[in-house]
Amino acid sequence: MPLYIIIFVAVVLLFLAFFTVKQQSAAIVQRFGKFNSIRHSGLQLKIPFVDRIAGVVNLKIQQLDVIIETKTKDNVFVKLKVSVQFKVIPEKVYDAFYKLEYPHDQITSYVFDVVRAEVPKLILDDVFERKDNIAVAVKRELNEAMTTYGYDIINTLITDIDPDIQVKNAMNRINAADREKVAAEYEAEASRIRIVAKARAEAESKRLQGQGIADQRREIAQGLVESVDILNKVGINSQEASALIVVTQHYDTLQAVGSDSRSNLILLPNAPSAATEMLSSMITSFAATSKLKETDEAFKRDNEAKKRKDNKKDQEM
Repeated sequence: MPLYIIIFVAVVLLFLAFFTVKQQSAAIVQRFGKFNSIRHSGLQLKIPFVDRIAGVVNLKIQQLDVIIETKTKDNVFVKLKVSVQFKVIPEKVYDAFYKLEYPHDQITSYVFDVVRAEVPKLILDDVFERKDNIAVAVKRELNEAMTTYGYDIINTLITDIDPDIQVKNAMNRINAADREKVAAEYEAEASRIRIVAKARAEAESKRLQGQGIADQRREIAQGLVESVDILNKVGINSQEASALIVVTQHYDTLQAVGSDSRSNLILLPNAPSAATEMLSSMITSFAATSKLKETDEAFKRDNEAKKRKDNKKDQEM
């Protein structure tokens, strides 16, 4: 046999004898169809045509997303997305390779089973609030089942809860109505505060206005008293002094009205005798009031005397 053929065969056999295994992987070597060994990362050796690599097991953490549609306790259909993070246990590579052919399908089946057992116990609002409890239940059930097959469940997460579109629209309307209700309550409260503040301001304004009018009238009365006293000192009696003051104020009023070019006020009557008539009316009114007051006091005195007389008779009896 030529030497180059021998060298070629030797190179081919050498090439077939060596193989490499990637990091975070494990190779299953079979000899004549029977399990022989598990080879880890690095350069490995096998017997050509006798040993063969049956498969490679990934030791990295993997993630499987499972979407499940189920119904809640209040008869709302909802879709849940469950993310399962798992990996093969390095010490159980044999079980992971030979005991379970389709691990993803097995994990999906367990996730469906647990979620469809837990979610129908809860109403929709509780599903959102207790999603972590559902994830814990899924992880617990998966760990119990998948450890036997050499898989370790790292974590389970419920990453999405998607109710039916009509339910979401109804929830949005309810939320919007609640916010509008709160906004209306705040607006009503603000309006009430404005009304109360305005009423208080008007009341304070009226009080100050009344106080100002009272002060003004008090000063006017004081000025009239002083004017009468001054006129009395120069020999003018009280009635004449009052008439003089009324006439003076009457003409002052006419002058004030006439000085305003934009005024359309007409003061009637405006004859010189008007002041005298006004004074006579005032004197008559004051006299009538004084007489009525005296009559009322006399009537009260008679009633009191009669009551005392009746009480005395009752005591004598």
